[in-house]
Order: sequence, then C-alpha cells, then structure tokens
Amino acid sequence: MLAQGLLSHLPGMTPENDSPRFLTTRWTMVLPGHGEDSRAKAWDHVCRTYWYPVYAFIRRRGTLPEDASDLTQGFFAKLIGQDWLSQVERRETRFSTLLITILKNYLIKQHRREAAQKRGGGQLPVPLDFAEGERWFGQEPASNDTPEVHFEKRWALAVMDAALLRLDEESAATGKSRLFAALSPFLSREPEPGEYEAASRTLGILPRSVAVAVHRMRQDFRAMVKEEVAAGLKDPTMVQEEMRALAAALGT
Repeated sequence: MLAQGLLSHLPGMTPENDSPRFLTTRWTMVLPGHGEDSRAKAWDHVCRTYWYPVYAFIRRRGTLPEDASDLTQGFFAKLIGQDWLSQVERRETRFSTLLITILKNYLIKQHRREAAQKRGGGQLPVPLDFAEGERWFGQEPASNDTPEVHFEKRWALAVMDAALLRLDEESAATGKSRLFAALSPFLSREPEPGEYEAASRTLGILPRSVAVAVHRMRQDFRAMVKEEVAAGLKDPTMVQEEMRALAAALGT
C-alpha cells in the first residue's frame, strides 16, 4: 500500500495548517441522488481503498482467511446493495467509527454458511485481491492492539494511500509526473542536506524553486487527505475531529 512508505506525521499536518482547498470527496458520490455512472465510480473508489482495513479487522478477530474473504466480500455487497452509507451525511460520529459499527452489526448477523453462499458472487464493482490482502496481513508486525485499534491504523493508512494516489493521478493529468516522482519523498519528511540541490539538478530548476514546489505539493496532499476524511461534512468542528483522529492513529 502506498502509505506504508510515509512517516507517521506529515510535516505541518495539523488542523490549523490545512490548505483552504476543499472539494467534494469522490466516495461521497455513492450517496443516492447522483448518477449511476458517478455512483459506480465512487463505489470502485470505496472498495479499492477501504476493503483491506475491513479484511484485517475480521482476520484480527481470529477468522480464517477464506471465511474472512467471504465476509469482506459479503459486507461490501451489502454496503452497496442496501445503501448502508446513505446515513453518512447525518452521522454524529467519525466515518471510521460509523463504518466499523456497520461492520460489527453485519458480523453479528452473518453466519458462515450465509457468507459461503456469496463466494464468487461477483456482486462488487471491482475484484478484491484477497491473496494480496493475506500477504499484507502476514507482514503486519506483532502487537497487542485490539481489532478496533488495528482497524483505525489500517483505515488511516488507507486514507493516506487514497490521497497520495489521487495526487499522483492529478500530477500525471497535468503533465507533472516527473515533478511528483522527484519530490513526493519530501511529503513525509524534511530533506537531508543536499537533497533539494540534487532534485534541482534532476528537474533543471533552482533549489529555491524545489522548496516552493514541495510546499505546494504538501498543501495539495494535506487538502486531499482532508477531503478523504471529511465525507461531505459541513461542520468544520467534525472535520477537525476527523483530522485529529487520523493523526493520532498514524502516531500510535
């Protein structure tokens, strides 16, 4: 996952320093009222980005890999088929809390036989690579974290992945792939002595221009992270709560 290479805290990633840029998060397009094409693309984003935190949560509860795969696929099929995210804009809790509550309720009601009937049902907009997910899970460091704490950490990393991937895509769309490749390492850390100079030679620009470009890229990245966690929220207080919780999860 992309965010695995990032440090726990982005330089300046605090609510006070967030970029003012704020757009509608792509995955909120799953809500009723949007066109079918838009909703299909939004569900594609939700499934690709957030299936692994769900899978890892189920596995951390002691579920075998095959059963965890069935339950994860069944959960997302229900999430889509029954519009379970329709309550997202009237929620009073953070989005990850809402999602894990829905997931726990699903698991309580779901039986292994029912999950097995869904195996290979093809009800999702994208295939989920459970073999890759199990490889990721096997590489998780040993810890005494509860499944809930582990879910928050995986959720936070998934948010960072989504934001970084979006920044990569937008850089490619605007002809800035070379700039992104050279400067994206500085999204998560300050430069070592001489690194900006080396980047300036690679890019053919002045070192001070590298510093300016990194500053702008960090602003864009923080804005994309904020968009990802905001989930269509209008209340700035709740948006800041989401950001603080994200930073806390990455720092634990």
